[in-house]
Amino acid sequence: MLNVMDKRPPPYFPQSQLSPPDANRYKKFKLYIALAILGGLLLLTVAGYAVFYMAKWLLNG
Repeated sequence: MLNVMDKRPPPYFPQSQLSPPDANRYKKFKLYIALAILGGLLLLTVAGYAVFYMAKWLLNG
């Protein structure tokens, strides 16, 4: 008894990209990483100020 899976061809994994590579891909990647780091630092700074003023408000109030 033959299995249906035996009749399927092996999967095709192309060795090259179908579209030409973008010359600015690495610059875009570095820009996105830098923006993500700056956004994270800004978020941590705002959270730090929020915790500081919350603690100050709770201790004085």
